[in-house]
Amino acid sequence: MALESPVRSLVLWFPDWPVTAVGAVSPDVLPAAPVAVVERNLVVACSASARAEGVRRGQRRRDAQARCPGLRIVAADAARDHRAFAPVVARIEERVPGVQVVRPGLCALRARGPARYYGGEAEAAHMLLATLRDLGLDGVRAGIADGPFTAEQAAKGGTSDREPVFVVPGGGAAGFLAPLSIAVLDAASFGRGMAPAAPDLVGLLARLGVQTLGEFAAMPPDRVRERFGERGIRLHALAGGRDSRPVEPRTPPPELHREVAFEPPLEIADQVAFAMRVAADDFVAALGAVDLVCTELRVVLVGDRGERSDRVWLHPGSFDAAAVVDRVRWQLAEDVGEPGTPAVPDRTARLRSGVTLVRISPEAVDAASHHAPAIFGSAPEERVHHALSRVQAMLGHRGVLTPAIGGGRWLAERQVLVPWGDRHERGRAGIAADRARPWPGSLPDPLPATVFAEPLPAEVRSLGGDPVDVDERGSVSAVPAQLIEGGRRRRIEAWAGPWPVIERGWDAARSRSAHRFQVVDADGAAWLLVCEDGVWTAEASYD
Repeated sequence: MALESPVRSLVLWFPDWPVTAVGAVSPDVLPAAPVAVVERNLVVACSASARAEGVRRGQRRRDAQARCPGLRIVAADAARDHRAFAPVVARIEERVPGVQVVRPGLCALRARGPARYYGGEAEAAHMLLATLRDLGLDGVRAGIADGPFTAEQAAKGGTSDREPVFVVPGGGAAGFLAPLSIAVLDAASFGRGMAPAAPDLVGLLARLGVQTLGEFAAMPPDRVRERFGERGIRLHALAGGRDSRPVEPRTPPPELHREVAFEPPLEIADQVAFAMRVAADDFVAALGAVDLVCTELRVVLVGDRGERSDRVWLHPGSFDAAAVVDRVRWQLAEDVGEPGTPAVPDRTARLRSGVTLVRISPEAVDAASHHAPAIFGSAPEERVHHALSRVQAMLGHRGVLTPAIGGGRWLAERQVLVPWGDRHERGRAGIAADRARPWPGSLPDPLPATVFAEPLPAEVRSLGGDPVDVDERGSVSAVPAQLIEGGRRRRIEAWAGPWPVIERGWDAARSRSAHRFQVVDADGAAWLLVCEDGVWTAEASYD
């Protein structure tokens, strides 16, 4: 089957994009130390300072650390790379529509339209590089050639810091590619719906003595097809500059966020919430138009003096317009005071002036079909949700709390109260991870049924009436025989312990050392007692 003629393509290459993405997420990382992004124990990208120390792409992690002992290792994260690249692509699309994202750090465009509009291919490329420099992205390279593959090689191999744009004249792709190593085909793709080139195929070509693209392109196509099949024919076409792949522009995602600016700034929380009603209706309607609902909402408040409050709110179901307005009001209440009060906060609040901008955007969405009402009426869980949400709307964000079990050595620490519809600041997964940690000295199951909010004062005495204590070696001074709690003397029938609880032994100011006991009195009541520095308290009781 004959391949179509290559189309003039413009490729923008962002060297070491994974490192740039790390800097976008954690701006303090890059200036601090040399950075290398590692995947499967191999360096996939490194910063300029790491490269100056001898770190190279493809090195093993231990070899890179041997060359640069101060190297900071960051795990590769494809989601982070895509997330950081999305606003860059959006900025490019403001200048030139029809951008295809090949991968984070590499994108392609059709060259004809921008060249006609900006007066030439090189002029269009320089304009895009200037736009990217305004975003703080220096070192971006541009290549223009027949087909995306040749344009990518031009951006990577033909550019320099002095001249970041390289143009391969029309019809000159084969001559430009001829001296390049056959290894550049390792990452070449075969077009839509086809897999990348297999490294073993390229390695086989090298073992057969084919070291350059020109040597491979000079081989007879029939022999290539006979030995390597359709995949080899595709590679053969790329090596000869006959890249027939079209640039396939992405469909820009819909603008789902909404912003409301206030001039002059509003200083009453209820005024801000009231002004957000129309924007909240529009926000929910825009999601519904693409059959989505918002399950996590990001609210950003900007003060007149440049202060910024940024928070993600969650919902047990999905946000409607009223719930969005409630979250804006609650965030204002937490950052600047109670609703209806002036939005000039105290010294502990985040916003210290009136509100000039409110931005709402979906942090997480779900298909609307997953949140459709039940056919035969609302389920009991939905009725409970609506009732509690109504109470919460009247009392505020922390007006309705639900319990969760967290991690810790002390029972009071393990009780976490979470606002209805929200998650613990570390998330449910974070609470479960905390709970699963070892926590040496924590109490094993079964746990007491009643945990006292404040430990009850108690005394433990021996048969002779002497106070019982525990020394530094964990030895009991006498056999516990009497428990005095709430002015009542109880005879101890059985006891177990002590079990040491030692916290922060390295910190003299916050260190804590205590011993736990389980005792059963003559009435059959079971107690969990704590002896700390000779002072006894009742932490909980077993019902």
